[in-house]
Amino acid sequence: MLDPFIADWLNLLLRWAHMIAGIAWIGTSFYFVALDFSLKRRTGLPAGVYGEAWEVHGGGFYHVQKYSVAPADMPPDLIWFKWEAYLTWLTGFLLLIVQFYFNATTFLIDPSVLVLTPWQAIAISLAGLAAGWFIYDGLCRSPLVHRPGLLALAVFALILIAAYGFTHVFSGRGALIHIGAFIGTMMAANVFAVIIPNQRKITAALLRGEAPDPKFGITGKQRSLHNTYLTLPVLLMMISNHYPMITNHPQSWILVGLIVIGGASLRHFLVRHEVGDDIAEIAWTIPIIFGALAAALWLTQPKARIGEGLVVSDQEVQAITVKHCTMCHAVKPTHAGFKEAPKGVALETLDELRRYASQIEAQAVRNKSMPLGNETGMTDDDRAKLGAWIGAQ
Repeated sequence: MLDPFIADWLNLLLRWAHMIAGIAWIGTSFYFVALDFSLKRRTGLPAGVYGEAWEVHGGGFYHVQKYSVAPADMPPDLIWFKWEAYLTWLTGFLLLIVQFYFNATTFLIDPSVLVLTPWQAIAISLAGLAAGWFIYDGLCRSPLVHRPGLLALAVFALILIAAYGFTHVFSGRGALIHIGAFIGTMMAANVFAVIIPNQRKITAALLRGEAPDPKFGITGKQRSLHNTYLTLPVLLMMISNHYPMITNHPQSWILVGLIVIGGASLRHFLVRHEVGDDIAEIAWTIPIIFGALAAALWLTQPKARIGEGLVVSDQEVQAITVKHCTMCHAVKPTHAGFKEAPKGVALETLDELRRYASQIEAQAVRNKSMPLGNETGMTDDDRAKLGAWIGAQ
């Protein structure tokens, strides 16, 4: 296990780098998808030009043209967009190592889900991410490639199967992050293994003075569209660790399905609205978006107060928190992974327990996301007593 001080700084810097690279990748992806859909076919365009767009930004006008396959000659200046995707995946994977692999017992493994050693958990993680790409790529190279609707359903089913698997192997936090990494790996590999190689083949043909094969551009565009529709769902997966109502829900894999459906529909609405489609033409996405949200709200709504009817003394609740909470949530934590109380929350006195009662109820009683990985073996009876005491305050 890394020294907590070093781990925190690595986590912070890698998270910052991941955000910077991700913003750059998502920005270019969103821009080019919107540009592609906004191209206008006009008479008088140069030979081979599919369409053009006039844009205004930052006080200047831009005139952009897209070729159906490629120009007749290699242009002298060609800008490639690839490092944004590569760096997003690389920084994300390094962050996965620092946060979840080096602290597998705390963040990745939950014995109440499945008893694993750290090396077993890491091996499953790596195998799952790799398998996801190869299966997805196989689907995209199968006859389904000619039936985009069925291909989309197959990819959705793949994500749901992965979500079910991860949520039955890892902790709640570990599972949702892995589903995000699973999708993110497919997206980055699309750029690395398909989009950029296809563009290189087109460029090589131009340099040889040959007409490029249009299939390379068609395949690259299809993978790019997959990426843009998966962007919003994967973003929500990546921030899900802040919301145990999602990560620790008993059917969190179903929530993943709702996130994918709602997020992809929202992305379609934004794409088509941005390029000027009439609202009536894309209104069908609105009930899907709000239907997915309503279903998620219904699934995650709080049940009746846990521990209702129990009478729990101050001494009993402090005995529970000393056993399960204060190793981390103390002025001087004794847990090897922390040098300071997480988020500055200490739970050593009754006043502190009352001050953070709502957070304790959400994290430890309702969603069972604390203790991390349930390292201390907190029982449902302990949680019920804690909930009863909080309800009586």
